[in-house]
Amino acid sequence: MKRRVVVTGLGAITPIGNSIDSFWNSVKEGKNGIEKIKSFDTTDFKVKVAAEVKNFNAEEYLGKKDAKRLDKFIQFALISAKECIKNSNIDLESVDKERFGVIFGSGIGGLITIENQMTKLITKGPNRVSPLAIPTIISNMAAGAIAIELGLQGTCLSITTACASSTHCIGEAYRSIKDGYLDRAIVGGTEASICKFGIAGFQSMTALSKSEDINRASIPFDKDRNGFVMGEGAGALLLEDLDSALSRGAKIYAEVVGYGTTCDAHHITSPRSDGDGGYRAMRDALIDANISPDKIGYINAHGTSTELNDKVETLAIKKAFSEAVKNVYVSSTKAMTGHLLGAAGAVEAIISIKALEEGFIPANINYLNPDEECDLNLVVNQESDPDCDLDIVANQGRHQDIHYAMSNSLGFGGHNGTIILKKWRGK
Repeated sequence: MKRRVVVTGLGAITPIGNSIDSFWNSVKEGKNGIEKIKSFDTTDFKVKVAAEVKNFNAEEYLGKKDAKRLDKFIQFALISAKECIKNSNIDLESVDKERFGVIFGSGIGGLITIENQMTKLITKGPNRVSPLAIPTIISNMAAGAIAIELGLQGTCLSITTACASSTHCIGEAYRSIKDGYLDRAIVGGTEASICKFGIAGFQSMTALSKSEDINRASIPFDKDRNGFVMGEGAGALLLEDLDSALSRGAKIYAEVVGYGTTCDAHHITSPRSDGDGGYRAMRDALIDANISPDKIGYINAHGTSTELNDKVETLAIKKAFSEAVKNVYVSSTKAMTGHLLGAAGAVEAIISIKALEEGFIPANINYLNPDEECDLNLVVNQESDPDCDLDIVANQGRHQDIHYAMSNSLGFGGHNGTIILKKWRGK
């Protein structure tokens, strides 16, 4: 018999809030986390803006030792995971830690450390490279550090599937708990790639927006979109077997009911032009949840603000939802947070969960010019157009009770992931 899987804890550190409460309040306000880059001098760069975590002092969260020796992506992971555990009110000494897993991903890993240590190698020689360089760089170390910090001895995995990494972490943990391999798991993703090397690499791909207007840089589905904006941070969720959660009297935020994962098998960076991979991920998630498309009230779209992604995801959504597409709200919260790469799916899953819990659909902020190629119609100030193909929640969030939410992630390499979450109304 398959077990039901629920979410009982949340943690986040993001460009618009360094805790769950501050983050969600910023989402509801439609706050823009994009600013001019402060972590390095951008004089020689065409890209000038990013969505950096604000007012961050690692020592305040982790102490001097870990702040000094851990790459920022690991720091973010630990901070979000520790908040998640606190938020869940779980007593770690009273649970079986051999059945408590960690599945936590990163799309890139310790890029800031790579940049710093390569600079040392070139300018000062090999003997000056830190003995902690390698264990600080490798992308699995976020999951490893969480397990070490919390003493969790079950499955410990790090999934790296580019921008779909943390959605796949949530989905694979959901399957492991549902099938009885684990009782609970800390899941999510982390990323810290806002550095010279990271921005230069994506800039050379022409993937990043060169706009210096912070309100017109990350504009998913807008006709004037011209690339994504790099973000950083982490999101963590505690997934738990329903019976275990009920037995300890846990607060249940939502239920995970569906998961789909596919590959385009097409190109290292570009999605298939017909959206087939994203469509199949949504289709499979709906089948797994055993619901029809018309049950979904909200889609948190991948919506990167790149020309091709938004057009292709629109096609995929329309194919998966058919006529039901006219009755589902859609927004990309990357307009607020920027693109957190491997952490994006976890942060957006948290947004979807809070949307279910509070009956509030977050806005696709700074959306001004509908794109005929996306075939989108602008919906402003809670006014709905019955003839529109996709109901983009533009500029202002809206209050609406919904029962199911879907979150999509589409990563370089053709990796696609979709999860479906259900509003918790009791067993």
